[in-house]
Amino acid sequence: MKPGTEDSILDVGCGDGGGLAAHGPDLAITGVDRVPRPGYATGRRRFVQADATALPFGDGTFDIAYSNSVVEHIVDPDDRRRFVSEVRRVGRRYFVQTPNRWFPVEPHSLLPFIHWLPRSWGQRLWRFGVSGDPFDQTKLLGRAELARLFPDARIVRERLGPLTKSLVAVGPREELELFTRRGA
Repeated sequence: MKPGTEDSILDVGCGDGGGLAAHGPDLAITGVDRVPRPGYATGRRRFVQADATALPFGDGTFDIAYSNSVVEHIVDPDDRRRFVSEVRRVGRRYFVQTPNRWFPVEPHSLLPFIHWLPRSWGQRLWRFGVSGDPFDQTKLLGRAELARLFPDARIVRERLGPLTKSLVAVGPREELELFTRRGA
């Protein structure tokens, strides 16, 4: 993505400011979350409390729409599609990262293989992990599902050794190609 100080960035599911905002303090970032984040708006950062499935911004408002480890928490398929549609609508380019369903360690609980077990077993074992999230509020995606949600994206694999730990939908392809040709 190579965001610059002139780019407007939307961070969907921004959290308390320790994510993208902490890594890019000079960037113009608008953070969005469902819950208030009183300490988020400082410097070039602003905060808007909103639902990620109905963002209160116009089409193409942001140069980059960014979301890190949020889409897997939207378990309802219709809401997930609305989230994707909103990210693609408000950002001219987008970067959506999610843990890979096929990585052997479930990233929220840090338990091995729990996400591959029948749901009733996973629910019983979840309490042995480290996650503060309820079991039923995560549904990991694989590469094929992410590609179906973002058909105009390049799917990038974040690896840990030979294994794909996370997946990133980066797009849209044609905008990235134009961006690259401009030498940005």
